[in-house]
Amino acid sequence: MELLLSLSIALFAGLIMSRVVKHLHLPAVTGYLIAGILVGPYCLGALGINGLGFVSSEYSGFSVQTFDILSKLALGFIAFEIGNEFRVAELKKVGKQVVVISLTEALGAVLLVDAALIVLHFIMPDRISLPLAVTMGSIAAATAPAATLMVVNQYKAKGKVTELLLPIVALDDAIGLIAFAISSGIAKALYSGEADMISVLVEPICEIAFSLLLGAALGAILAFLERLFHSRNNTMDLSICFVIFSVAISLTKFKIGPIPFEFSTLLVCMMLGTMFCNISEKYEGVMDRSTRWANPVILLFFVLSGADLDFSVFASAAAVGMGILYLITRSAGKYLGATFGAKITHSAPEAVKYLGITLLPQAGVALGMSLTAAETLGSDGTLIRNVVLFGVFVYELVGPMLAKLALVKSGDISPENLIE
Repeated sequence: MELLLSLSIALFAGLIMSRVVKHLHLPAVTGYLIAGILVGPYCLGALGINGLGFVSSEYSGFSVQTFDILSKLALGFIAFEIGNEFRVAELKKVGKQVVVISLTEALGAVLLVDAALIVLHFIMPDRISLPLAVTMGSIAAATAPAATLMVVNQYKAKGKVTELLLPIVALDDAIGLIAFAISSGIAKALYSGEADMISVLVEPICEIAFSLLLGAALGAILAFLERLFHSRNNTMDLSICFVIFSVAISLTKFKIGPIPFEFSTLLVCMMLGTMFCNISEKYEGVMDRSTRWANPVILLFFVLSGADLDFSVFASAAAVGMGILYLITRSAGKYLGATFGAKITHSAPEAVKYLGITLLPQAGVALGMSLTAAETLGSDGTLIRNVVLFGVFVYELVGPMLAKLALVKSGDISPENLIE
């Protein structure tokens, strides 16, 4: 009973806060995150009463980690919807722009963060190690698609910036995975003096390739089976079944000889949606209905994300200082990289001016990378984890607001859609 009560309170808190932030002209996703903070370990959860909030994972009661499967499922549905942006007809128009801008904005963030931290390493070699600097730069590449997608959907954004934005945040994951794997391998080599080419190159490339192949196969099967059903409810149920199945399969880990492999849930589900929307003639209706069904799950994902933000990170002066430097250099890298990429691909003036501002949110993928760093890089990994937590806290609260502002300024959000 307490578990269901926790979920119902979280859902209700998210809905109420979305109404509150509406009067402040803020996106609903910001309200969901604030609701998570309120029902999390530092507010309602501090009472320690089962069912009335989320507690820290080390205490009894329902922690955010208890509902980890809901977060994975929500990311699956988000990625499935983003896959809809990779229709061949659309990619023919913006494909080159998407690839180039994705590379320039991701690498812009990596290079600026790396450069700032490497300089800091030479100034304070006892506080900032070279492996730490290299690893932090790679994490800067990742962008959170969930918050961006929620803003786009809430305000029905459509235009020159939006048509580039969603494919770009999807490609960020692939670029981020490769950058992080290579940087982690370099960091380990700096520690041990030996370079492991398998972990540096083979594992990330295979993870991406296997994830895309699995998603493509499942998408083709979904498109074939969808023809056997004519009821709207049945086709919706089938698509939901496949998203859940894709999430489950993507959690599988395996080995080929001595090399360990795993799938990326985001890439698998994104490719599932991509293949499906390029093969099925009824994809628009199916996508719309499955998104509506998944909306409460996605709402809970953001509330849980807010509850998972760790306020204890503010107790570390080193984490806060590095966090501020990380925020400044990553934001500058994203903005300047996107602006440069948009200019050299002759994108619309609106995209040149505003696209970079929409690429700031950062959450799940970056947190996953930081957790891996914490497990493999010792004390440096712990500091990386704290810095990323600090960055996520700021980006997830401020990022959606900036994305909304940029889309309004670019004209992608019309004035009538600002009034719900």
